[in-house]
Amino acid sequence: MNAVNAENLVKIYPSGKKAVSDISFTLKQGEVFGFLGPNGAGKTTVVKLLNGILKASSGECRVFGVDPAENPVDVHKVSGVVTEHAQMYGNMTGLQNLVFYGQTFGLTPTESRRRAVDLLSKLELADAKDRNLEAYSTGMRQRLSLARAMIHRPKILFLDEPTSGLDPESVANVNSMIKNLAQEDGTTVFLCTHQLRYAQEICTYYGLISNGVMLALGDLESLREMVFPGLNVSITADYMPNEICATKTGARDYEVKVNSEAEIPHIINRIVKEGGNIYNVTACRLSLEEIYFALFEKSRGKGHNDV
Repeated sequence: MNAVNAENLVKIYPSGKKAVSDISFTLKQGEVFGFLGPNGAGKTTVVKLLNGILKASSGECRVFGVDPAENPVDVHKVSGVVTEHAQMYGNMTGLQNLVFYGQTFGLTPTESRRRAVDLLSKLELADAKDRNLEAYSTGMRQRLSLARAMIHRPKILFLDEPTSGLDPESVANVNSMIKNLAQEDGTTVFLCTHQLRYAQEICTYYGLISNGVMLALGDLESLREMVFPGLNVSITADYMPNEICATKTGARDYEVKVNSEAEIPHIINRIVKEGGNIYNVTACRLSLEEIYFALFEKSRGKGHNDV
């Protein structure tokens, strides 16, 4: 069974604003899905549709076979949600918050406490477990919010900017936990973010959205194929032959696009044969960030339906 099926989702608010337009995608169990786009792109609306908080204007969706619009409670039993702003009780300790939420999901007090202690340890909050939430820093609140969403071992996690406000060490810890959840436990992770470099580190599949329209779906390699499957070669040299199709990016810096690594030695040999000195050569494939902006520009130039 797929974790998520969405078919032709459309959401139009009473004001007339179309937040989501004809969104369709399928996610397998254990996928780490990066749902990427700027603020206001429609990411949060889609998450609310998948969790039964909003009802689609047209189209339909399923989360592990359940229609969230018809059976939101059943969806909530198998899902965990983390937003940028943790909604918990400030006058309760971190441990008390987790135990409380564990019991609301049907865990016994003993199970809730055992699970809470384990999560607090994994998220480096064990020393703060008996401190009231109101004394937590923003980063600590964010980690506790992640623990709250995971307390009942959900089959799918919806994460909205889960590393917002975290220090680099905590980010690495959360990333490791997300990867382990997917690889070892088979948890599906639905990650909403506008931080494209961060998403490239942990996601296995991507959906790029802008103005409520899905620009592209696929893994990193398939997205590259849509834009440019070759390599960008950055060369620092004091001379560049005219016959090499290079873009000058600095006083001695050039960028050359090639279809394969086999082309690079020929370019280097040509520069050297004509008396040029080479100081640095770096080859890399398009990053997720470069892919996104290329597709975004294409959609603006041709219209979303042509992407």
